[in-house]
Amino acid sequence: MIELNPHYAELKDSYLFYHIAQKTKAYCEAHPGTHLYRMGIGDVSLPLAPAVIEALHAAVDDQAHPATFHGYLPECGAPFFREAAAGHYRSRGIALSDDEVFVSSGASDELGDILDLFSPVSAALIPEPAYPAYVDANVMAGRRIVHLPSCEENGFLPSPDDLPAGEDADLFYLCSPNNPTGAVFSRDQLRAWVDCANRRGAVILFDAAYEAFIEDEDLPRSIFEIDGARTCAIEICSFSKTAGFTGTRCGYTVIPKELERGGQSLHAMWVRNRTTKTNGVSYILQKAGAAVFTDEGQRQIQDNIRVYKENAKTLMRALDSLGLWYTGGKNAPYIWLKCPGGMGSWEFFDLLLEKIQVVGTPGAGFGACGEGYFRFSTFGSPEDTKEAAARMEKLLGKA
Repeated sequence: MIELNPHYAELKDSYLFYHIAQKTKAYCEAHPGTHLYRMGIGDVSLPLAPAVIEALHAAVDDQAHPATFHGYLPECGAPFFREAAAGHYRSRGIALSDDEVFVSSGASDELGDILDLFSPVSAALIPEPAYPAYVDANVMAGRRIVHLPSCEENGFLPSPDDLPAGEDADLFYLCSPNNPTGAVFSRDQLRAWVDCANRRGAVILFDAAYEAFIEDEDLPRSIFEIDGARTCAIEICSFSKTAGFTGTRCGYTVIPKELERGGQSLHAMWVRNRTTKTNGVSYILQKAGAAVFTDEGQRQIQDNIRVYKENAKTLMRALDSLGLWYTGGKNAPYIWLKCPGGMGSWEFFDLLLEKIQVVGTPGAGFGACGEGYFRFSTFGSPEDTKEAAARMEKLLGKA
């Protein structure tokens, strides 16, 4: 009889967002016709930018005529896409060659697939609270996980100084702006991690899915703004939140040619991986992704991001009026708050759902040190966000 991967049995019983979906489904079945104010799962609510829609239509039309039809594209990315993405980096003063960019179907897929480059005996350092997929992907691979707690005292931004003495983790997960906390690393904080990775021969997996939400110019939007990152870091990016591609699925990964470990080039390894295990992303979606990098595309996606930032301000005003501690919001699409009155994360979830029909995400689902905290997404409609904020002020203001 065939042997199955035994590590799946080590996973938690249910994925966080699946559990939320089941609880909200049960509530709606018990209260037919109820409108829920959903600020839990980070799905966008605004449509794709006009420049992207135009590119999608044009690409579909291309596929209708022999002269412009496209079949298989290069597995690592069409030249037009790689040039557009690398050019976007260069416009921000980051030196990057076109072939250091690899197209992907989104950050979530890539964060799991990229683990093919590393031995299962390597240990993954995952700062917590953490996006659950980081943990689950490594559990499935049989990799040892080192959980690095963060807290209010360090602004939910741990440093290499927080590593346990003698810990030999060699795969560092960093997410900035962070999901779930919305906290953003400063240049000095990122530099400390880059220096640590180079010193130890570790590799940083830098999740930059939310970089477009950073508005403070002194905060880095890419790990490659930090000297030394090209010899220790891989950056994984997504159009999902930047440009509303949650239902369209396209992203990109940057692997510098200088990144080597054990005498092997990770860039060359990933070329071989992609050319072996994928036929790439469709022509239509890559044309849509390339449109994001145009001047018009950048202007239009910023218009949408401003709507989500206004949602954040609405929620922050409510939390300020209630005197609740939180981080995130300004430079990130997530707000991470301390549950009032010492409540537990799921206890607070149930209170909001049952009393005011507001859905958020319990912090406990992001790791043990998330207990007692709660995440709000700012991707909902402005109308729902304003109503949810008003309901929270009314409910919690009585406490």
